[in-house]
Amino acid sequence: MSNKRIGFIGAGNMATAIINGIIANKAKKAEEISVFDLDKSKLGLMAEKGVDTVGSCKELAKKSGIIVLAVKPQNYDEVLADISDEVRDDTVIVTIAAGISIAYVRNGLGRECPAVRVMPNTPLLLGKGASALCRSDNIDDEDFDEVYRMFALSGDAVILTEDKMNAVIAVNGSSPAYFYLFAKSMVDYAVSVGIDRDAAMKLVCKTLEGSAEMLRSSGDTPETLIEKVSSKGGTTIEALKVLKDRNVPEAIFDAMAACTRRAEELGSK
Repeated sequence: MSNKRIGFIGAGNMATAIINGIIANKAKKAEEISVFDLDKSKLGLMAEKGVDTVGSCKELAKKSGIIVLAVKPQNYDEVLADISDEVRDDTVIVTIAAGISIAYVRNGLGRECPAVRVMPNTPLLLGKGASALCRSDNIDDEDFDEVYRMFALSGDAVILTEDKMNAVIAVNGSSPAYFYLFAKSMVDYAVSVGIDRDAAMKLVCKTLEGSAEMLRSSGDTPETLIEKVSSKGGTTIEALKVLKDRNVPEAIFDAMAACTRRAEELGSK
């Protein structure tokens, strides 16, 4: 376990989820974590947890050995410029914003800090997150393990090379929205044929949950699982035929490619 203090710039939903996981799993004590946010009400909520709240980005950078940049991509330039004088050569920078590369962070700071790039997703809020991480060449194993645990404590985490980090946004970062859209369409249909909305939502949510567990635990490929649900001449075959005729599989592929292109635009510098 690294002895470095962890600091969060930004106290929004994602930062809160990570901090809650750290504290709940006793990876660090609340007072060993520092947070800064422009929103004083968010800082108040952090203070109630026993987290150390500070008055500026500079103050946080000065006292933290690991800094998590939990702000929107469009705010990165301002934040990096603000903390550049306080960051040390061994300060670990963690970026969790879509499209923001390790090189982008280093350029903004004007130094080659060890860094970790992470793409988490919003189910992290429930301890069901799926996070992808990549590391810079100059981060030591102890520091990287500390960052890895921050995300693994609230779900599953995988390690990738940085050339895959824009593409993986479409796989785990943005993908909850695809499932929500699919679920909404299913519930809307149920309501249209007279099924109670709450009952339909309950059935759809459990079906999504169970289907995920089948993918995870059955040992079968997605193709095999589709075949097992699809009896010849049955109802599922008819539904799948419409989805294929409407090019839904191709639309999903194209949507994910568009997500990746946008990530590359956000991170261009």
